[in-house]
Amino acid sequence: MTTRGWHPGSWREKPIRQVPEYPDEAKLSAMEARIARFPPLVFAGEARRLKQHLALAARGEAIVLQGGDCAEGFADFTANIIRDQFRVLLQMAVVLTFGGGLPVVKLGRMAGQFAKPRSSDVETRGGVTLPSYRGDIINGPEFTPEARTPDPARMETAYMQSAATLNLLRAFATGGYADLHRVHRWNLGFVANSPLAERYQDLATRIDESLRFLSACGMGDVPQVRETEFYTSHESLLLPYEQALTRIDSTTGDWYACSAHFLWIGDRTRQPDGAHVEFLRGVRNPIGLKVGPTATADELLRLTDILNPANEPGRLTLISRMGAGKIGALLPPLIRALAKAGRNVVWLCDPMHGNTVKAANDYKTRSFDAILSEVRSFFDIHAAEGTYAAGVHVEMTGQDVTECLGGAHCLTEADLSANYATFCDPRLNASQALELAFLVAEELKARRPEAAPRVAAQ
Repeated sequence: MTTRGWHPGSWREKPIRQVPEYPDEAKLSAMEARIARFPPLVFAGEARRLKQHLALAARGEAIVLQGGDCAEGFADFTANIIRDQFRVLLQMAVVLTFGGGLPVVKLGRMAGQFAKPRSSDVETRGGVTLPSYRGDIINGPEFTPEARTPDPARMETAYMQSAATLNLLRAFATGGYADLHRVHRWNLGFVANSPLAERYQDLATRIDESLRFLSACGMGDVPQVRETEFYTSHESLLLPYEQALTRIDSTTGDWYACSAHFLWIGDRTRQPDGAHVEFLRGVRNPIGLKVGPTATADELLRLTDILNPANEPGRLTLISRMGAGKIGALLPPLIRALAKAGRNVVWLCDPMHGNTVKAANDYKTRSFDAILSEVRSFFDIHAAEGTYAAGVHVEMTGQDVTECLGGAHCLTEADLSANYATFCDPRLNASQALELAFLVAEELKARRPEAAPRVAAQ
């Protein structure tokens, strides 16, 4: 891949958005130098393997499930919260595997999703104006001058928590917790307690039959049943931190961002001549790009040239975030333009960000029906265009929060205050996330070739 004129700090020569103003530049520089001496959080070989899996998804041979918190918080750094998040993602993946008949690439918004872009640099309450909360890696959510002042020391806390989270995730993935039989038992519990139990029972029964068949054939204890591959991802927003964790791979001589396996550029920072595009164009990780309602075909073609000049399969993932009411008009022209130009990209659907509304009681929320509608439209559009809808990117949690409306348990605006725990965007709770997986699995099953009606021979 050509990286002419690129080095890990070349982003500093470009215009930048969504950057915090640190009051002490010397303290910031010292922290960057400190983190640059720390071990990498992930390894280049892991990122290369993920890229291979994403290349399969680009050809319709795998499904991608990317999910996790809107923004991780330092206070939520507990084994139970990490476990519950991982558990729900595993449950969703098993359901999608059986619905689509394809392997699922599991990407967690975990172990590094500590920074968030904001629509305004400042927040005003009661006549007092302070810097906006930008995620725990930058400042604190409390509305005080001390908490809202960006502090470089938070980068070290983020690194340490990410390292410990990755350690636990790797143990869960390979230590028996991810055994398909165990995950299926969790799903059976969900189905039994769901108001839509009858709707999900068929898929649950098919999974059960398949696992019994594997056991009868003596394959119930093979590594593929007992273990799983799990990768981490986050938005590449705080570039001083990302640069400090960028390393040369000793086996290839290429640069890799070692804060996560997969990094993406947000919709607010995807300027072709901007700092965030400049940074990610030079690392060899698989990377993503959020594609919102203002994106144009010409802009996307230019960005794909910059970010994936070799047109390498699996290198670039485009994450559509249009909104349920806009996707039908806005997404097809973009898909056509990239397909006509022969661009190798992975298409994911982020049905969360385009469907955010403010409830009558002032809670920021999202409708489960709108989320599901956008996902269905995404799959329908790709089917009509003859391209591959590779998967979904969702903000969700393993906790029983009340942040999004609807779902099988019919959460209403009156329920939002019961356990509204997010400091940023509303997330699907564990039940809603798994329900979405079952509904997407039905869509995948209906689109499988063997699901098509047979025509009698003439």
